Amino acid sequence: MLIVTVLRFFPVLAILVLFAAPLRGDDDTLFGAESFMLDNGMQVVVIPDHRAPVVTQMVWYKVGSADEEPGRSGIAHFLEHLMFKGTEANPDGAFSYIVARNGGSENAFTSYDYTAYFQNVAREHLELVMELEADRMTGLLITDEEVATEREVVIEERRMRTDNDPGAILSEQLRSAQFFIHPYGWPVIGWQHEIEALERDAVMAFYRRHYAPNNAILVVAGDITVEELRPLAERIYGSIPPVELPERIRPQEPPQLASRRVVYVDPRAAQPSLQMLYLAPTVASGPSDQAYALEVLAEVLSGSTTSRLYRNLVVDQKVAVSAGAWYDGSSMDRSRFGFWIAPTLDVTIEEAEAALRAEIAVLLEEGVTQAEVERVKTRMAADLIYARDSVASIARWYGALLAVGLTIEEIEAWPSRIEQVTVGDVNAAARAILVKPTEVVGILLPEETSDAM
Repeated sequence: MLIVTVLRFFPVLAILVLFAAPLRGDDDTLFGAESFMLDNGMQVVVIPDHRAPVVTQMVWYKVGSADEEPGRSGIAHFLEHLMFKGTEANPDGAFSYIVARNGGSENAFTSYDYTAYFQNVAREHLELVMELEADRMTGLLITDEEVATEREVVIEERRMRTDNDPGAILSEQLRSAQFFIHPYGWPVIGWQHEIEALERDAVMAFYRRHYAPNNAILVVAGDITVEELRPLAERIYGSIPPVELPERIRPQEPPQLASRRVVYVDPRAAQPSLQMLYLAPTVASGPSDQAYALEVLAEVLSGSTTSRLYRNLVVDQKVAVSAGAWYDGSSMDRSRFGFWIAPTLDVTIEEAEAALRAEIAVLLEEGVTQAEVERVKTRMAADLIYARDSVASIARWYGALLAVGLTIEEIEAWPSRIEQVTVGDVNAAARAILVKPTEVVGILLPEETSDAM
């Protein structure tokens, strides 16, 4: 099982799909996607691609770690693990065995805004995996012993992914510093002391509250048509009754009035590094105009080895071994725009920070140029052709955006919205969010230095 964020999930695709005009489907959609609703409230999305006789089925539940109750962090991810324990019809291990026996692959992942389960199979086995997935939507059976065993698995996963990685520890601490009250501030995998307290009754209550057809999106991509899928979806998923869902309301961050600085010292760190983070709008949270402009800004600053930050800080000034910027614009609520820099051996972390701040100051004063923006758009359009090579990645892109509240129409509008972004839009967005009193700075040090504190 995996824990993902949109950035980690779509390091390339989230950018590539912005210029999808060359790859539009026959019905003038991005990838020929079609959507319909079942009577029980389940949304179904079909993305046909007939180049190979394979399909990807994905079921997305509109619940993630940011929908957990305080004190029960990690329960969404814990449930994802337990969903493989079995049902009365398919006992423990049967689901994975059946998929593998039929030549398929499967997995699942949890993020802040959603939990998703997927299978990649030959076309003739689609009905089979649909029946398996529908069975565990409501039929999960787990024992106290299975909960206890899987809890140890999750704790070990946390040790491997976070506790043994100095960079991951700092990232976790930075999130907590960035988000005072929003649940984006706690880790998807959960805090260990709260994982240790999760019991079967709490997990099953979470399951019954959120796992239902009217809280799910079915995405099927590959060698399938909507005419072929509709009767299958109606028979297999459409018979599952809906439930009364809780309102998806989350506490929002208050105005940030003071900058925050986190310094983490760990002798296991290979080298010092620095991050600078700012709260930023997303397409779903708005204002969307800023979100599209920030997509372009991130690409201008860090889209390739010829981009501004790498060229200036690594190639020309030689103060860093790596430097760049990133933006996650696909979250349900406000997300972050970030910078990073790792200095060379003969450069201190203070000097690296000063060099990065100088680049940000130039950006805010002079802005990006028309040539930079046009070059970025050309590169995005050229790279897009590779996006269609993976129907599974396209299915993930649609599912992730639908799960945070976007519509098919809004997803399809991405190319035109990006095409409309101007140099003025990019510069205005940068000046709106890159405000020093709202920044969170994170520093990772192999050994403590008084200057960085």
